[in-house]
Order: sequence, then C-alpha cells, then structure tokens
Amino acid sequence: MFKTPGSRMAGLIGASLNQKLLASTQRNHLCVRSLIQLCRSEPAQWITFQHLNFLKRQYVTKNIGGLSQRARPKQEPVTSMLDDRDDTVIQIQQIPTIKPQSGVVVPGSEASSLQDEPEAARQAHLEARQWKELRVEYSDLPGVYARLSKIKLTALVVTTAAAGYAMAPVPFDPVTFVLASVGTGLSSCMANSINQYFEVPFDSNMNRTKNRPLVRGQISPLHAVSFALACGIPGVTLLTLAVNPLTGFLGALNIFLYTCCYTPLKRLSITNTWVGSVVGAIPPIMGWTAAMGSLDPGALLLGGFLYSWQFPHFNALSWNLREDYSRGGYRMMSVTHPALCKRVALRHSVGLIGLSTLCPVLDVTTWTFPLISLPINLYISYLAFRFYHHADRQNARKLFFCSLWHLPMLLLLMLTCKKRRPVPEDAVKPVVNPLDLQS
Repeated sequence: MFKTPGSRMAGLIGASLNQKLLASTQRNHLCVRSLIQLCRSEPAQWITFQHLNFLKRQYVTKNIGGLSQRARPKQEPVTSMLDDRDDTVIQIQQIPTIKPQSGVVVPGSEASSLQDEPEAARQAHLEARQWKELRVEYSDLPGVYARLSKIKLTALVVTTAAAGYAMAPVPFDPVTFVLASVGTGLSSCMANSINQYFEVPFDSNMNRTKNRPLVRGQISPLHAVSFALACGIPGVTLLTLAVNPLTGFLGALNIFLYTCCYTPLKRLSITNTWVGSVVGAIPPIMGWTAAMGSLDPGALLLGGFLYSWQFPHFNALSWNLREDYSRGGYRMMSVTHPALCKRVALRHSVGLIGLSTLCPVLDVTTWTFPLISLPINLYISYLAFRFYHHADRQNARKLFFCSLWHLPMLLLLMLTCKKRRPVPEDAVKPVVNPLDLQS
C-alpha cells in the first residue's frame, strides 16, 4: 500500500517516542531498584522524623565536667549468652537456703505477710494502696490558694513595690500606700495562678513543681481560673480608681507580660529570662508612680536595680535545676547556653555597682549610698565571678543565697540614704498669732 509523506513522518515520530519511553522506563526502574537496595543495605541512613531537630525529645546527661543534651539512643537488642545449639553441659551448684533474719525484709515476703494478716487488716492495706479521689476541705483552701498564688514570690513583689513608694520624694500617705500594696499583691496572685494553669502538663514532669495544687488535682482548673479572676479584676480596679490610672495600667501590663509573654516563651526561647526580668522590674516602678503619679528617672532607676538583680538570682537558681528544667521542656540559659548563663550573671552583678553610683546623680539618694552599698555589691560580684570561673552546685548555691539577703539589704540602705527634697515655701502655711488678730 502506498504511504504518503505525512504518514511516514508520523510513523518516524511515533517510533522515536516509543524508544524514548522505553529508555526512561528502564532508567526509572533502575533508580527504584537502586533506592530499594540502598535502603536495605544501610537502614541507618533512612530519613525519619527524628532527623528534624525541633521534633527531638532532649534528655539531659551528666558528663565528667559539664552538662549536655542529646537524643536518647536506641537500646541495642540483648543477645543471649547461651546458644540454643550449644550442647555443652553446665554444672549447677545448689545454693543453700538463707534463713531470714529479724528486721530484714525479704522480697516476696510482702504477699505472704498479707495472706497471714487478718481479713480486716488486709482489706485496709489494699485500700490504702488503691487510687482515691483527692478531696480538699474548706479549711485547706487558704493553704491551696497560697501555693497557687506563690505567696513567697507575691510577698517579694509587694515588698519591692512598697520600697518604690517609700523612695518617692513626697510625703508618706498611709492610705495610698496600703491601697497600692493590696492592688499589687492581688495582681501578682492573678499572674501566678494563670501561670500555673498553663503549665500543669509540664510542672508534672518536674520534681520542683510536681506538688503544686493543680498538678495534684487539689482544685479544678475552673476553680483556679475563678480564683485568678477574683484577685486580678479587683486588684487592677483598685490600682486604677483608688490610686491612679498609670499604676493600674502598669499592673495590667505586668499581668499580660507574665501570663502571655513570659509563660509561653519558657518553652520557646531563652529570651524568657529577659522578659521575666522586665516583669520583676515593674513593681517598684508601680510603687513610685502610686506616690508621684508620673514616671520619673528615679522610678526607672529602681526598676533597673530589680532588673539586674534577677539575673544572678535566677541564673544561680536554675543552674542547680538544669535536669528539672530540661525534663519539663523549658529552654533556660543554664540548660541550652551554660556559658552565656555565667556571663550574664557576672555582668549584671557588676552592673549593680554602676546603678548604685547613679542614685545620687539622679537625686534619689545622697552620695553616702554608693559608699556603704559598695561592700555588698562587691561581695555578690565576687561570688558571681567564682560562679563564672568554676560553675558547680556549691558556687551556684552560694550566689543564690547571697542574692536573697542582698536585695533587702540594698533597699534598706537606699531608704536610709534617701535624699530629702526641700518643701517649697509656697506650700508652707503661715501661722497666725491670735493676739495679733485682737490688736
């Protein structure tokens, strides 16, 4: 049959396409076979989810001189010491019976002792070991609320706010002082309660926080949130209406920073330490604004003292709790950046000396304060240097306990050296003698 040039061209194109498809099919088949052989020969090189760094579960392991984080290795299968095909005869020696001594508990004797006990005693023993619903009496609620609000931390917050109020260069007003202290304490209770509400799954993995009320189930999450709202709303309202709006705004800002910024950052980045230091620096500023009604350089200086003091305090505390923080999944400098943790603690300890020198420059204290506060500032700087040079549990513990008495001592010295501002002559009312009026 006669074929036209068009049909010949179509046939050539079809034949070339058929050859190319066959070649590509063989090539793909070879690639698939090579990939299967590679996976069978080297299974350790398979790409799994464990290759993604953010999905790795980090575990803390202690080495000789440091602390590191690594992924827990997969346990190797234990091979049997005896081969089934081994026909060798092993001679077994009979072990003489050991007579139980008085005062020594033999394993397995507990079950036999339960059988020997009376029926009532055995039932009581079994009930004691079973799970029971934890019930809290009304008389236990004050203690539960105290642990929920972190009463010691709240007391420190109120103390620093009171120090800020006392350092303000205005006449002391006891009513405003009490209202500001109560409002600050209620705001702190709300922030701490919401913090524990968010961290229940992680606190249960830490020895330091596993006995908190929400972790143990002493109160329900709804109860905890209701307590937080019952403290926070009256606290911020009291600061806003009874003191001044600026102090109320700072109180609400502090609650927001602690619950919505610091708490989630603890599991994301080490910047949580700096955010937490800002939260701790706001209470003395609130005390100053409660007395003055405005933000002055003196208020920011008091906040700077609390900001710098928190780094040697918390870094030394977290150093001995590295295993706990890592188990809970918190990203702290002491766990992920130990060298930075030591440097920051030393840097801010020395910075307290410079802040003390700024107090008389800003007319907050007299020039006596930098001199009498120099010994305690040098001592905490010396302990921070020892912690930086050789970080161990003992040096971290010494630095932490020094920070506990350093802050109240520093605030007390600052209060004794407070600079008194002269009262304007216009504010002094002239005293009128009654005899002059009669004449």
